[in-house]
Amino acid sequence: MRNRTRRTALAASALVAGLALTACSSDSGSGSSDDADRLDNGDLSTVSIGVHSGWDEGIAVSALFQAMLEEDGYTVESQEADAGVVYTGMAGGDFDVNFDMWLPVTHADYLEQYGDDLEQLGVWYDDAVLTIAVNEDAPITSLDELAENADAFGNRIVGIESGAGLTRITQDEAIPTYGLEDMEFVVSSTPAMLAELQGATEAGENIAVTLWRPHWAYDEYPVRDLEDPEGAMGEAEEIHTVGRTGFSEDYPTLTKLIEEFTLSDEQLFSLENLMFNEDGGSDPLASAQTWLEENPEFVTDLKESAGV
Repeated sequence: MRNRTRRTALAASALVAGLALTACSSDSGSGSSDDADRLDNGDLSTVSIGVHSGWDEGIAVSALFQAMLEEDGYTVESQEADAGVVYTGMAGGDFDVNFDMWLPVTHADYLEQYGDDLEQLGVWYDDAVLTIAVNEDAPITSLDELAENADAFGNRIVGIESGAGLTRITQDEAIPTYGLEDMEFVVSSTPAMLAELQGATEAGENIAVTLWRPHWAYDEYPVRDLEDPEGAMGEAEEIHTVGRTGFSEDYPTLTKLIEEFTLSDEQLFSLENLMFNEDGGSDPLASAQTWLEENPEFVTDLKESAGV
């Protein structure tokens, strides 16, 4: 049984934390070019990372970069918050970088709202999908069968955080497209959804949950995606890294690394499984450091590719 003790940030507490972060990260977020604040590679010495709460791939990659950067002498500040809080903070200069913008669909609203205050730095994963998943022995295989078989799933679809793009797309697209209005759509949190998925798996019960790839749940639980013949959940997406305005000027070396950074499924799933399964998710930075020790060629290859 997996026990996960990672904090889930509420919007109010995230805003308070964001104010505290602003005070301690003003040097990095202000776009200062004072040579005293820079490393020998030309980058500002302090980097603040905004991390979407509950999105494991973003937590994993943020911790991976924190481990790499601290090894190279950077001071790294990392803060989890709701996606809206992260992008608001980036637009205001309180965060320097975010590794988890899903485009062209999931975070399109945030890009439209804050895009003029962000720099697109690169795509590190190009096969990300939003799904509604069920236990692999469920009696249906497609979303167009779910309404007629709602009773088999307790007349419920278990979702994640209210501010997530996945939640919006499920509410605004999938539910009306497939006539699921009579089913209860439970808006909860990622940990709560995973707890219900684990409970249903252990009890041998049917369950329908909102999920996304990449996610370690596909390795841990016997689940499969429902087919989406109408394309309501959208096509495969890319995961982008975005920086605040002026990021590439303030971090020329880090920008080159980010532009060359990618993870294969094998690399990403091994990192996530170590972090959230074997280590329980309580200390992502320590897990990332362990992963880098086990994969020493990763940093070497990345720096060689980036020419730094």
